[in-house]
Amino acid sequence: MDIEQYWEKAQKKTEIIRGRAKALPTFQAARVPYIFLAESAVNEGNTVVRKGKIIIEKPMILLPEDLPQFDGFDFEDEMDLEQGTLQMFFLMRGIRFPSLKYNHRVDRLDLDEDGLSKCIEKYKKELERKENVNTALIIGPEDCWQFSILIYMGSLVGRCVRNDIMNLMDKFRTTME
Repeated sequence: MDIEQYWEKAQKKTEIIRGRAKALPTFQAARVPYIFLAESAVNEGNTVVRKGKIIIEKPMILLPEDLPQFDGFDFEDEMDLEQGTLQMFFLMRGIRFPSLKYNHRVDRLDLDEDGLSKCIEKYKKELERKENVNTALIIGPEDCWQFSILIYMGSLVGRCVRNDIMNLMDKFRTTME
């Protein structure tokens, strides 16, 4: 499968069951935990459970506009994609991420013997019971989980734009006084 096919598959099959309630911070690094569920391609009827987080931070060097860094997503190993190819793919489609560093960390990777719908309910209830409003619950295809996570990140970043603009204006007003 090529990058275009992975992307289209992820777009069609990714669903954000429960997103992060809290907005991303405007001026500091953010940790965005998630639980990603996918039907197992190997063990039919089972569910792959991937728990991890994306750490969004300013890169050490100033990046050109619309050139984000994606680390820890295993694009190179699992899809044979280089960072530049991925950035160009998004750029050519008008998909823009702020020029930040998106550092992916897997905390756990498990196989649950329950089917996908049972796992969705189980993790929804667990997040509700713990009153966890920061962890997202996402479902998508197992073979292009990276794109499903990035689709979620894009929606989260887009949702926070208005808040970020207001925070920037407040900071500007404060420095002008």
